[in-house]
Amino acid sequence: MGFSFFVRGRRLLLAGFGGLLALMLAAGVDALLVLRKVRTSDAQVRDLYFARSRPLEKVRNGIYQSAIVMRDYLLATDSDIARAQIEKWSVIRGQTDAALAESAVVLDSSEHAPLSSLQGEVAVYWKLLDFIAEMRGDDRRVRGATYFATELVKRRTAMLALVDQIDQLSARELTAGDTQLNATFDALRLRMIWMLSVTLGGGLLLAAVTVRRTLRLETELQKRYEEGVRARQELKELSARLLSAQEEERRTISRELHDEVGQSLSALLMEAGNAAAIVPAVSTEVRRHVESIKKLAEASVNVIRNMTLLLRPSMLDDFGLVPALEWQAREVSKRTGLRVHVTAEESAGELPDELKTCIYRVVQEALHNCARHSQARSVRVVVRQEPSKILLSVEDDGHGFDARRVRGLGLVGMEERVNHLGGAFEVESRPGSGTKVAVELPIAS
Repeated sequence: MGFSFFVRGRRLLLAGFGGLLALMLAAGVDALLVLRKVRTSDAQVRDLYFARSRPLEKVRNGIYQSAIVMRDYLLATDSDIARAQIEKWSVIRGQTDAALAESAVVLDSSEHAPLSSLQGEVAVYWKLLDFIAEMRGDDRRVRGATYFATELVKRRTAMLALVDQIDQLSARELTAGDTQLNATFDALRLRMIWMLSVTLGGGLLLAAVTVRRTLRLETELQKRYEEGVRARQELKELSARLLSAQEEERRTISRELHDEVGQSLSALLMEAGNAAAIVPAVSTEVRRHVESIKKLAEASVNVIRNMTLLLRPSMLDDFGLVPALEWQAREVSKRTGLRVHVTAEESAGELPDELKTCIYRVVQEALHNCARHSQARSVRVVVRQEPSKILLSVEDDGHGFDARRVRGLGLVGMEERVNHLGGAFEVESRPGSGTKVAVELPIAS
């Protein structure tokens, strides 16, 4: 289940997040395209409205200005001023006609009818102004004023009404464009709401799936962690049982060697001595063989005794921890020449068997390492008991090592023994400064 479960979960999460990002990207691109379309449409509507309004405004201004110019012409008493007003009116008329022609180009077909009416009214208006402009002298002031007050004002009002009508049509076109833009904005808003709803729904679904997968992963990891803890505990228990079985096996073998083999060799040694006593003095060859047998028996007894003490010194069970440590120190000193000093409190001998065994084995392994690797001249072993714990330290004056990098099987075995009893194990060493092994073991109340 493990690997395929993680792979499926990873693919599902990647697909979900990828789809959600793709949906958000599509929504953003769609919104940008719609906004661009709206901006373009709005600009087109505004430009078209201004293109229609400008010529109509020119027509309106031309009508107003022509009336003002013609009024000034009628009121003029100087012929030069009157002629200048006529020339100004001609310019205004040309500009107005050009604006009408421009309006005919930009207006829609629905606006051609009012535009034609406006063109007709402007043509009649120009004819009326032409008639007034041809008047001379008193006739211009009398009859022209009458035409200006009646016909000219009436025509101007009609034309301006037509211009307003056309302008209103353009305004309606602008309003229709604004309505279309509003509809587009509404559609965009609905689309964005839909996209947001879909994205939010997808996000919630993805979050739910992610939470579910995370909870399953957490459960799976918790299960694996508990299995690891159980496995470590089982390994510790197995290691403890192995150590206990090893010590028991050593004790049994030591007793068997001492009781059976040792006693048999001792009996053989006694028989060899008895045989040597009854051999005649003239039997030199026989006496020599008997002495050889006696020496071999003595050597075998010594070997068996040393093997018994190395496997499990009987004094550890018979006399306690302190005598066993002192014997171990003497034996190491004999074999290696190391000066081993043991400082231990007598009360340490009253410890439980497992604590005594652990301390003895740690000291045995530490002295063995000192003799083989440290090139030390002296070793100090200190055992100190406190109300709730017992402290052990083995310190030498050898060349030391890097305790952070070097970790041999001997150190690992000592640490396992100590950890099994709930104690603390520490090695302090640096190249050139010796080594110190410190052990702290709790004493059960």
